[in-house]
Amino acid sequence: MESLRANFVSEYTPYLIALVALLLLLEQISYLKRKRFLPGPTLVLPFIGNAISLVTNPTRFWDAQSSLAKSTPLGISTNYVIGKFILYIYSTELSHKVFANVRPDAFHLVGHPFGKKLFGEHNLIYMFGQDHKDLRRRIAPNFTPKALATYTSIQQRIIVKHLKSWLQKADGKSIPLRILCRDMNLETSQTVFVGPYLGGEARDRFNIDYNFFNVGLMKLPIDLPGFAFRNARLAVERLVETLKLCAEESETKMQNGEEPTCLIDFWMQENLRERAEIAEKEGCDSEKVSSYSHRELGGHLFDFLFAAQDASTSSLVWAITFLDSHPQVLERVRGEVERYWNPESDEPIAAEQLREMKFTEAVAREVVRIRAPATMVPHIAGEDFALTENYVIPKGTIVFPSVFDSSFQGFIEPDRFDPDRFLEERQEARVYKKNFLAFGAGAHQCVGQRYAINHLMLFIAMFSTLIDFKRERVDGCDDIAYVPTIVPKDDCKAFLSDRCRRFPSLS
Repeated sequence: MESLRANFVSEYTPYLIALVALLLLLEQISYLKRKRFLPGPTLVLPFIGNAISLVTNPTRFWDAQSSLAKSTPLGISTNYVIGKFILYIYSTELSHKVFANVRPDAFHLVGHPFGKKLFGEHNLIYMFGQDHKDLRRRIAPNFTPKALATYTSIQQRIIVKHLKSWLQKADGKSIPLRILCRDMNLETSQTVFVGPYLGGEARDRFNIDYNFFNVGLMKLPIDLPGFAFRNARLAVERLVETLKLCAEESETKMQNGEEPTCLIDFWMQENLRERAEIAEKEGCDSEKVSSYSHRELGGHLFDFLFAAQDASTSSLVWAITFLDSHPQVLERVRGEVERYWNPESDEPIAAEQLREMKFTEAVAREVVRIRAPATMVPHIAGEDFALTENYVIPKGTIVFPSVFDSSFQGFIEPDRFDPDRFLEERQEARVYKKNFLAFGAGAHQCVGQRYAINHLMLFIAMFSTLIDFKRERVDGCDDIAYVPTIVPKDDCKAFLSDRCRRFPSLS
């Protein structure tokens, strides 16, 4: 028996080796056929491609892609990761061409290379056409001036609460602020989006699951027990189920005619109004009118939470970084805030006052421009697409329009942190609007961008007014790290102290 097995292995091993070699050769030929004349690696490892370098040092990987793309007239470069041909786009003009052609027969927005496996099919970014328009229309009431004013007071209470705890943690020593900003943002998002419906124990479980999700974002998509990606996917299912229960409670409250206190209330109020309107037209009971299920709403709430979480954390820590390195900007912010808000009044900054803080808003927008949190917005080519006269993107390609690179094109002295470019006098925000892609463009442009800017403005205003701070600077501390949004390499380590006589209660 052993002899037969040995003869079998001896006889067929060369054929198996030849077959594997043939498959690897065909994979290499396929890659080169799609790559054509574009810059990128000529030889790639079978199947995994350059996944190892992407995971171990994403900053270096994407910097290399950007440099290659920038070096060519087309502004494009290529690579190969986990069996996927990828295309990196440096050119703003070509990035807009991708954003403008999100449809079934062109590009599918994916947000994350393996997003569908992780987020599920419910996500707004995977929708097209009328379904997508309808959902955005129904989301719009969540971001009216009245809704944003409601959120503003919530945001400030949580910011003040966390700034107090930061001072206690600092106690004369420098502390890294990124995780603290992340925790503050998570509580802010939870409270703004689902308010009173996420209680103590449920919130603790929610935070644990969200951490599983965060870790899985940066790992290879191995959907097997024990791997971070599997943990993240299961965590998303639990998170959506929790948010589904919040939607159910909100519906009951809004049916009783109570005033909205959080985002899901505004959404549910509009949902009930629309159902009642349709029922009246059709002469039927509103309960029989088709609407989103509570689980669907839970899925969309999770999408909002993800969109508001890591990107916002990135902007907050970069705001601290740039305010520290530009003291003249910091003093102008403090001076402007003092004209509209006195912390000792124990009153929050009103929405009307926030709208008047033009320089603080300019600082917020400049932070987002110079350090766009989500540096790239991945899309998949649903069909072959003629990107230029000379190059057709093959079906199945993952395309990365670079929001980060666009932010450094067109603007005057783009490498310089200069908030004045966003003031009315300079007009750069209007003249170079097409290069400001931090919130996307086209039909899938971020629906909550006003909320995001408000949150960054409030943080800048309150942090600058209530805290004296100084970065602990070491070589490379401001280098970019991907986590997965971009942050300072040292996690924004700083000394903090109280600069006001009494913290506001904002009760």
